[in-house]
Amino acid sequence: MILTGSQMVIKALVLEGVEVVFGYPGGAIMNVYDEIYKQTDFQHILTKHEQGAVHAADAYARSSGKTGVAIVTSGPGFTNAVTGLATAYTDSIPMVVISGQVPTSVIGTDAFQEIDAVGISRSCTKHNFLVNKIEDLNRVLKIAFHIASTGRPGPVLIDLPKDVSNMKAEFNYKQDFPLPTYKPTTKGNLRQIKNAMSHISKAKRPVVYIGGGAVLSDSYIEIRKFVKKTNIPVVETLMARGILSHDDKLLFGMLGMHGEYAANMAMSETDMIICLGARFDDRVTGRLDVFAKKAHIVHIDIDPATIGKIVKPNYPIVGDLNIVMKQILEITDEYKFNDHSSWIKQLQNYKEKEPIRYIDSEKIIKPQWVIEQTGKMLGDTAIISTDVGQHQMWTAQFYPFGYPRQFLTSGGLGTMGVGLPYAMGAKRANKDKISINFSGDGSIMMNIQELLTCFQYELPIINIVLNNRRLGMVRQWQTFFYGERFAETLLDTQPDFILLAKSMGGVGYQVHTKSQFDIALKDAIASNRPAIIDVIVDKDENVFPMVPNGHALNDMMLLEGDKR
Repeated sequence: MILTGSQMVIKALVLEGVEVVFGYPGGAIMNVYDEIYKQTDFQHILTKHEQGAVHAADAYARSSGKTGVAIVTSGPGFTNAVTGLATAYTDSIPMVVISGQVPTSVIGTDAFQEIDAVGISRSCTKHNFLVNKIEDLNRVLKIAFHIASTGRPGPVLIDLPKDVSNMKAEFNYKQDFPLPTYKPTTKGNLRQIKNAMSHISKAKRPVVYIGGGAVLSDSYIEIRKFVKKTNIPVVETLMARGILSHDDKLLFGMLGMHGEYAANMAMSETDMIICLGARFDDRVTGRLDVFAKKAHIVHIDIDPATIGKIVKPNYPIVGDLNIVMKQILEITDEYKFNDHSSWIKQLQNYKEKEPIRYIDSEKIIKPQWVIEQTGKMLGDTAIISTDVGQHQMWTAQFYPFGYPRQFLTSGGLGTMGVGLPYAMGAKRANKDKISINFSGDGSIMMNIQELLTCFQYELPIINIVLNNRRLGMVRQWQTFFYGERFAETLLDTQPDFILLAKSMGGVGYQVHTKSQFDIALKDAIASNRPAIIDVIVDKDENVFPMVPNGHALNDMMLLEGDKR
């Protein structure tokens, strides 16, 4: 069939099964928006800022496993979207972003709202395209969705000049477009798998180290089966929370800079690391030259560039984690594993010696209590988003996650301001769940405008603001490492969050006591409107444990500064 470029975009989205698009129109993308106006196959959500659109599309993908879609215009429309692209790229989130571009005849002339979108986005997209000819658009659209969702997922940019969006050409989405240089390895090498399994079975102190790739590949069922069969203890990264349920006896928590004592000690004393879809991030390893010095390492990942990039494995296996785990389960019964009961007991002793804890108070609300209490009240009925900072770490530590894709947070880039649009995208993808955003009084202001979007599209998200009148994590570092010189981290001027929520069609609460919080949360849920619960918490509370920069993983600052 013969279609305009704009019609091709809409047709491709429909054929890809897209249910919702987040975006913001402008001059260069106007032809596409004219076609959006005419269609009824998917919902378009008009955000109040392009950054909010891309973050919401990112969250939709994180929480649903589908490919997120956002549409923006050229120039500042695109540059506003870059943070969202970079956030998704760092965490390997499948997404297609379509940006408008000035007509091909004026590209390179510094035309009004012209920007080199392909050049700017090269380092923060999995791939990008500038469509100079209408004959290429059919192929680009199909390839973009394929690349975004296969191999190691990631965002793909399509930069579409305005004149190309109005030209006509043949559209045949059933046509195959070979990609000879893009063939991700999905099945693991069986010889390598058997070699790794032979050594895993002989290990005395093995640890399964799970990363975000386990979530992205939907491998949690296979991983849970493997762990149960082998009785090997588990640690999770920030991005892998929920792969094992919080109450699994073999889970020893999150590891890393703010990881649990037992988890960090496990990685320091293990003789065999089984790395599943993680990348040995610097926040996990601590001081590299002493990281897991006693351990042999199995590293399974779909991205060969990740394997050996930071830590050299003894047993590298390239493949889709879901497929590789199925291969492993097929042969697991062929091996006799060591008895790990004494190793598990040692880790349990560590957990009892230094559990994740805080000193509660009846005088002022502790932020950890708020997260714990929310978990007790909502548990698996909620999808949890966070912004970035202390509240993010406390959420990872104290919320009782029961399943993957329940926890949405910016891991690799650490993007403040993602929480509210994440909660929005998560709610759109999971209408039966309660969408909670834990934020700080700093982060919440960065995309606060999207509260109005939530009201407009009937997305009743609940923002729980842990208000310490500080940029908490930066203040914590200033306390420990900068002689308490609190440079620009004291937030003495704040809005009235109750009035702010009401002005955007929502409901607002300010909470000073535990009983007030319980009432506010129940009322916010019952209201079925976007909400802000402004919880006044201890302004001096710190996140523990903490591994200072340049220190080994087992060299932790513990609660009240003591070391054990």
